[in-house]
Parts: sequence; C-alpha cells; structure tokens
Amino acid sequence: MRRVLLLFALVLPLLAANLKLYLKDGSFHVVREFQVEGERVRYYSVERGDWEEIPLDLADLKRTESELKERVETRRKEAVEIDAEEKVERAGREEAAQVPGENGAYLVDGTQLRAIKQGESKVVTSKSRQVLKYLSPVPFVAGKATVELDGLHAATVVATDGPEFYIRLSAEERFGIARLSAKKESRIVQKWSIIPISKEIVDEMDIVEVFRRQVREDVYKIWPVKPLTPGEYAVYQYTEGKGNIQVWDFAFRPAAQTK
Repeated sequence: MRRVLLLFALVLPLLAANLKLYLKDGSFHVVREFQVEGERVRYYSVERGDWEEIPLDLADLKRTESELKERVETRRKEAVEIDAEEKVERAGREEAAQVPGENGAYLVDGTQLRAIKQGESKVVTSKSRQVLKYLSPVPFVAGKATVELDGLHAATVVATDGPEFYIRLSAEERFGIARLSAKKESRIVQKWSIIPISKEIVDEMDIVEVFRRQVREDVYKIWPVKPLTPGEYAVYQYTEGKGNIQVWDFAFRPAAQTK
C-alpha cells in the first residue's frame, strides 16, 4: 500500500523548492519530493535527476518533517507580514488620495477635510512692511524683523485641543504647528535677527511639539503631542534661514467659547 506523506503533499505547492531528506547517519539527499511506500522511501534526486529508493529504516523522517514544518511556519509568517504590509500601503494610498492635490494644510473635521486659507505673511521692520513672497524673499537689511499676519484672530477656528491636520508640502522643508503671539493689530509668526554682511536670517518661533506620520512622499498628518491651550496658531512650512515661510493660521477656542 502506498502511503504519501500528507504534510509534504499539502505544503509542496507552497514551498516549490528543494528539500533535504535526512538519513539517520546525519547525511541527507537533496530531493524535489519523496513518498513512503511500505518499507521504502521513494524520492526524486535533484543531483541525479531521477527517482531512487532507500529502505525506510535508513531515513530520518522525524528530522525531515520537523525541518519541513519550520519552513512552512516561516513561509506562513512571511505571508502574514507581506499581507499586513500590503494592507498598510493600500490604506496609506487611500488616505493620501483623500488629501486634495493642491499644496497646503487641511483640517480634519469629522470625516471631512477642510482646507485652511493660507495667510498672507508680512515682514515688518522699524522702517517697512513688505509682503513675504514664497521662494522669492524680499531683500533685507541687517537688524530685527518680524513675520506677521494682519488681525488678531484667524478665520479658521477649532474647538478641540487636539486638532489633526494634513499638510501637502510644496518642497522638502520644515513643517509643523506654531503658536502665534499678539502685537497690536497683528499676530507674530516668527522673529528674525538678520546678520550684517551675510544677511543670514536667524529665526525664532514658538513651536508646538507634534506627532508626524508620513502618508506619502509629500503628504503628512500632524497633531499636537500635548493639548493646546486657547489661542492663535498656524501650520507652517519653511526653510530655516531663507525667509520663505508659508502659514495656514487657525485659532483654538474651547467649545464653550465658540457658542
């Protein structure tokens, strides 16, 4: 009576690779497949490319099956990991597809995304007030300056102390959330110290610590590590020392204050 090893028959399509048929003396044959037929083991020798037989008493089937089970378990774990990675990648693609294609910041509002209007930043010195053009910074003279937004309050208001945002970057730059400070009829985003001769800008911001999760190459999700306190804020993107900051301003006011 022919008795085919059930374990081998089940996993052969999965493995599709050569096996080691161990012998009790410690040696082994590299085989494509094997079968137990009565008191003999019939196997296909990879080395000689033909079917051969050995007495069952010479074969170490316990070790052979043990190694085969380990291979099956390893392949199973790899398949699970690959499936999990594919699910994460697919979820990431689906998540990124929900973010509009235009560069900017988007507030997570329930199940919807709400675009935040980009603020018009102005560089203010003691002698001038100039609109800051992204990628085309205006010329500066040595001294102090501030980057400001007109008005004391942002048009976008959030009622939760842990707002979540997506930002689609226009370039590989620093980004995050900053708290703004009030100055008469404006809000200060950054303070600049402009170095003489080199005109290098040393900038200062009240940066909020945030979590960052990359959704795709140019899309990130960000949210504060600690609850925000009521006040004026902005999502920002800029290159340090280049004077090219972009901001999308918002205010956090607790729900009781927004009614």
